[in-house]
Amino acid sequence: MPWILLLIAALFEVVWAVGLKFTEGFTRPWPTAGTLAALATSFIFLGLAVRSIPIGTAYAAWTGIGAAGTIVCGILWLGEPAGALRIACVGLILIGVVGLKLA
Repeated sequence: MPWILLLIAALFEVVWAVGLKFTEGFTRPWPTAGTLAALATSFIFLGLAVRSIPIGTAYAAWTGIGAAGTIVCGILWLGEPAGALRIACVGLILIGVVGLKLA
């Protein structure tokens, strides 16, 4: 269950990270509100997860999943480049997260 909470936290991290793009420097109220709500939700679930997962492991997995997910969303929906090296690096991040889960 703690890893599910951590995954939910990471997914909300992706939402708020991508949401930053749409706030236009926090000048648009609705995207800003959505981004801040996703940020708070992400931190709440991260806080719940670290009750059972060591903080270093949880934080590294949270940021890794969040970073990889944000990159993938940028590629799929925001027209960001999808070079082979970039994709390979995302794969390495995810391998690291799986390694932390298994450790």
